[in-house]
Amino acid sequence: MNIDMIRAAATRIKGHAVHTPLLNAPLLDEVAGRRVWVKAECLQLTGSFKFRGAWSALSALDDATRAKGVIAFSSGNHAQGVALAARMHGVPAVIIMPADSPQMKLDNTRAYGAEVITYDRGSEDRDEIGARLSAERGLTLVKPFDDPQVIAGQGTVGLEIAEQAAAQGISEADVIVCCGGGGLTSGIALALEADAPGMRVRPAEPEGFDDVARSLRSGGIERNNRMSGNICDAIITPQPGDLTWPILKRLSGPGMVITEDEALQAMAHAWDRLKIVAEPGGAAALAAALFHGDTLQGDDVIVTISGGNVDPAMFARALAFSA
Repeated sequence: MNIDMIRAAATRIKGHAVHTPLLNAPLLDEVAGRRVWVKAECLQLTGSFKFRGAWSALSALDDATRAKGVIAFSSGNHAQGVALAARMHGVPAVIIMPADSPQMKLDNTRAYGAEVITYDRGSEDRDEIGARLSAERGLTLVKPFDDPQVIAGQGTVGLEIAEQAAAQGISEADVIVCCGGGGLTSGIALALEADAPGMRVRPAEPEGFDDVARSLRSGGIERNNRMSGNICDAIITPQPGDLTWPILKRLSGPGMVITEDEALQAMAHAWDRLKIVAEPGGAAALAAALFHGDTLQGDDVIVTISGGNVDPAMFARALAFSA
């Protein structure tokens, strides 16, 4: 896994993915006590950064392998990214999703043309299901984060951040990333190491599911005790990936942990100040910047809003904080 793979993914993605903006709002700066720059991946195709990794992975397959179809497991955003990338390539996709995934994510994945198979994330092993169906049907498994080409695709976000920050005269900043298994965080970290070495990645996670933060503290992979029970469903994973962990261990700063209420408040701020929609997990990095700024350094902080696929009821719950 290296910067050359990320640059190659950027070439394949060009013209297919959205080059998302880096946004700033003075009223957000006042809350955070420094300038806050928001990389709005909620404006990406399918509503999250996951389309980048999906396109990177599918476009890297040879034609014969890709034509047989792909399979993925996801709580929703990777599902939608793979489903759309597969449809754009004209190949079938099977997506394994938790039965308790937000209904909008289930509906959208089906709308993109994928076959959706649900499972109980508390009692069933999605990896086992994926491996079995992949073998039975001859499908290529596209993992949500622990895949070199997926990491490379997510790393294109880092290339854009480096370019956009330089245009604003920013060479040093903490870059807070909403973090599940670490595909986006590790990809951005590799890109920044090459193109913006004065910047440092900081993973943001929900409390109770902070496996990356705990792993960074202990120096070894730590696992979450449970796999459900938090509104930040998009960034709940069992543990850091085998591929992502060495990158995070080498390049990441300390993890940041946010509460559910902080995620909801960050969603409200994103809507009030930037007029963009964030889902709870996608707002974790902004929540960390707004409410845990005492652990940050410098006049600028860059955050990802990694997804905006939120059900109306959850969004209404968040907007109540701005009433």
